Amino acid sequence: MLSHIRRRPLRAVTLGLSAHALCVSFALADPAPPFTDLLVQAQATAPRLAEARAEIAKAQGLARQAGALPNPTLDVEFENFSGSGPFKGTDLAETTASVGQTLELGGKRSARVSAGRAEIEAARARSAQVNAEFAFDLAQSYALAEASERRLQLATETLTLAEEDARIATALVEAGREADVRRVQAKAGVQAARANVDGARSARVTAFSNLTAMSGSPVPLTSIPTSLLAQAERTAPRRRPDPTASPAYIAAQAAREAAARRVRVEARRAIPDVSVSVGLRRFQADDATAIVASFSTSLPLFDRNRGNINAAQADLAATDARLNGARLDAEAAARASQDQEIAAQSRLLAARESEQSADEAYRLTRLGFEGGKLDLIEVLNARRALAEARAQTIDAALERLSAHAALARLTGRVPFGDQP
Repeated sequence: MLSHIRRRPLRAVTLGLSAHALCVSFALADPAPPFTDLLVQAQATAPRLAEARAEIAKAQGLARQAGALPNPTLDVEFENFSGSGPFKGTDLAETTASVGQTLELGGKRSARVSAGRAEIEAARARSAQVNAEFAFDLAQSYALAEASERRLQLATETLTLAEEDARIATALVEAGREADVRRVQAKAGVQAARANVDGARSARVTAFSNLTAMSGSPVPLTSIPTSLLAQAERTAPRRRPDPTASPAYIAAQAAREAAARRVRVEARRAIPDVSVSVGLRRFQADDATAIVASFSTSLPLFDRNRGNINAAQADLAATDARLNGARLDAEAAARASQDQEIAAQSRLLAARESEQSADEAYRLTRLGFEGGKLDLIEVLNARRALAEARAQTIDAALERLSAHAALARLTGRVPFGDQP
């Protein structure tokens, strides 16, 4: 009886793992490409990146419009004609045709063109920041999807072990070697493990749905055959980044420059423009033609554009504050990033050692339980410790990946791309 109990666990675990492998093979129907390939694909499909590109196109269109000259005006006048009286008919009519042009003074057009170019650079800097943020978020989403697969595998293996423990406990109870309470405890453990499997399966569906939506993939992604977490473990820690190279800081600098150019535009707009016109006047009665010319300008008595100038200056002050905040944030992140990555690497190594120890402890405890030397409660505790240790390893791997991706975001580099 005892030898029968000892042989069954290995077969049960093998069958459980084989069934899980079969499920995984079916799940590979729509595998996600490696992270760097998915990031390249997302450049054309991700809505967030498409919006950033549209903002650049918008700035380019506005910059082209800023350099346009005012359109000329064509003016035609008919005078001294009527249906009655001394001006009856058109014999005494005078016809004037003139072309007018508004002349922008004070460097208005050059100021607008300069501001438009600054807006383009600001849009490009914001796009670079969006790309860096997106690469970080996609790496996080990719890793969470992979971790959800590992957690489902862990929950499935834990259920297999719980069912085998329950089988052994039932056999020992029927043999009179254990009280019936042990069988009840083992069945409760099986129910809890099944609930964990259901929760892990639901979390996996959510994680892959989020990854599909973020990447803009036309087909649902259902599996990750190329591990990003393993790649993160092999990646060496980067050196401390330069805060001034942060995409967020560069974007804040570009926004500040664009705001300064807008102040100049509003200041130039207060200068009055001059409109000039040249034309010909035809005197019908004398059969003669004369040249006419005129000019006009506005008098800045009531509107000197003070409100717009003050608003642009306030916007400049706000961008100065944002630039200072971006600099402080970049400096703080640069100081902490390298230490965080090193700490995450140490925690991952410690978690792997703890998992190995917990695995060995569970193996020995189970052997003692099968031999009748240890109680079922010892097996349950050892199995719970093993599951927790494996979960901590997954969490540590996620933390290691997040630390590396955050460091890449600070430098504007692609996470897990070519190493410097």
